[in-house]
Amino acid sequence: MARKTQIEKRKAAMEMLGIEKPELKKVRKKRKPMTEEQKAAAVARLAKARAARGPAKNISIDESIRNLDAEHPLNPNKVKEWIKEQKELLQGLGKEAKDGKDPNLRKMYWDTETYIFNLQRYLNDGIYRDHRYGGEKQNKIRLVSVARAYYPDGTPKGTPGVFYSDIGEEYTNEMAMADNERYAKTLSNKKRVRKTN
Repeated sequence: MARKTQIEKRKAAMEMLGIEKPELKKVRKKRKPMTEEQKAAAVARLAKARAARGPAKNISIDESIRNLDAEHPLNPNKVKEWIKEQKELLQGLGKEAKDGKDPNLRKMYWDTETYIFNLQRYLNDGIYRDHRYGGEKQNKIRLVSVARAYYPDGTPKGTPGVFYSDIGEEYTNEMAMADNERYAKTLSNKKRVRKTN
């Protein structure tokens, strides 16, 4: 905004001094219309060039995720569509949401921007950083244990929300509470005895 006022001030000063700056206009050369034979030849050349180029190689996408199946939930083509949808949502929120007074709008703006950043990084290096996925962030990433940890006495440890293949299901909060009851220390109901002189 300050820049516009400086430009306006310069124009006003030039007008006061009587200096006129000629405005340069770009003159575009008119193209000659193509004949039907020329159009057909151009179409043939383009088709030949496209055939020589071959299918898209997607070099910008990381090699580890480049050839994922179309049904895979984190297929790069799906991720590109999610990025496009989220960018539209971000534009719809506008700059008022970024620096506005409404905390819910601000949270939504920054949450969406972080999600877009994570999706773009996934396409670059193949590491998925977010705990959600989908066009509207509607799905949750499920954690799977690769190797089980054990207590010193040999009983397995577990984290709620993680799928363990040895038990064949997701470890729940109820399972964790049952395990914690087994290992909880027994507390005494006696009050602390203080020595007096």
